Amino acid sequence: MAQGGKGGPAHAGTLRQERAGGRLVGGKPQAAVVEEFASFVSPGRVGVYRALGVDAVPGRREGVYVWDLDGKRYINCRSSGGVFNLGHRAPAVVNALKQALDVLDIGDHMLLSEQRARLARRLAELTPGDITYSFFTASGGEACDVAIKLARGYTGRPGIVSAENGYHGHTGFALSAGDPRFKRHFEPLMPGFHQVPFGDVEALRRAVDETTAAVIFETIPATAGIIIPPADFFPAVRQVCDAAGALMILDEVQAGLGRTGRLWATDEWGVVPDILVLGKGMSGGVYPLSAVCYRAHVDEFFRRNPFVHLTSFGGADLGCVCALAMLDEICRPGFLDHVRSMGERFERGFAALRKAYPGLVAGWRRRGLMMAFELADDRLGPMMTYALGENGVIAVFSDFRPRAMQIMPPLVIQPAQVDEVIDAMDRALGLVESMVAAGAPVPYTP
Repeated sequence: MAQGGKGGPAHAGTLRQERAGGRLVGGKPQAAVVEEFASFVSPGRVGVYRALGVDAVPGRREGVYVWDLDGKRYINCRSSGGVFNLGHRAPAVVNALKQALDVLDIGDHMLLSEQRARLARRLAELTPGDITYSFFTASGGEACDVAIKLARGYTGRPGIVSAENGYHGHTGFALSAGDPRFKRHFEPLMPGFHQVPFGDVEALRRAVDETTAAVIFETIPATAGIIIPPADFFPAVRQVCDAAGALMILDEVQAGLGRTGRLWATDEWGVVPDILVLGKGMSGGVYPLSAVCYRAHVDEFFRRNPFVHLTSFGGADLGCVCALAMLDEICRPGFLDHVRSMGERFERGFAALRKAYPGLVAGWRRRGLMMAFELADDRLGPMMTYALGENGVIAVFSDFRPRAMQIMPPLVIQPAQVDEVIDAMDRALGLVESMVAAGAPVPYTP
């Protein structure tokens, strides 16, 4: 009998030996883990990570910090787009999950749930205006799918208007609403989708008609480069939707839950959408959970069709416990004040960096701790990603605007840690300056 084949006894014995060591982190050297990832998960991704100099494997993680398996420490200024709003392994959330594991599991999605009811009631209390109901899923992409399905079901119309360079996930309806760069490989996709420039009210008015079910926008488009809409844009979107009988959907998977220094980014414009999509930070960094929150009148469709979208892991009891603990943390007095204060501290640092490197730094955009650090041209974003990694900061350029570095640290970052990031950015810009002067190639072109 062959002993070393895929899934054979030798392979099983190796797995048992590794598990017997009791080491969840650092059981193998970092280089060996990278090779294993390339061999069995994704050689394509490993190639990109190596080019960008971010092929480190996270090991220990705590607060704003991550250590790779070689022991190098990084400040996480990516936060997985907001998953780690409370930092890594936030004690309040971890402790809530540990206690819940003594009495709960994920629950049965077809049955009623005490935990789901508690979380939905809390969200009804916290979300803007008369938003009342919540539908839970396991990911932001699925949540956007549900939001679009709900809009089509409620209105009986097919049309969906979204933004150019928008991003709502990689699942069916969500992908159809996103940018062509992600969906071009899978066409033909869902019909009835139309895109307009973000912030262009006149283009929106031309696109919305009696066939439009909904308009869906990210409140602040992250993948497009943290784009801040004009002050009158979202009030105008609300008016356009109301006039046409279409629903207004705001995707706050990244911008919500305190990221902008407000509980909800839409609060800055005083607009209540018909449907609000939440994700990433909902998980507390330890258990996947997303939510579709909507106004009472929209529930008419689900009342007629209560089982029209089923999701085995959506609204898991354990996830709801984590989300409730997360909400307690971000609703503590002074929490949002801290987010705004740290954002202002970053902005002062950005101003100093622009003064020091006028040929490299073009400016920045910011709401709270949702920040874009704008470089002079697109080739500099991949270089800066590499240079920051060399200097102990994890941050990435924006997919649809590579010159815009996304700086999204955990919301619990402290003043000394902000200064640490700014100092690292200073050193990174010096390295980028040297790379440009030496004619170094761009590490990776998206």
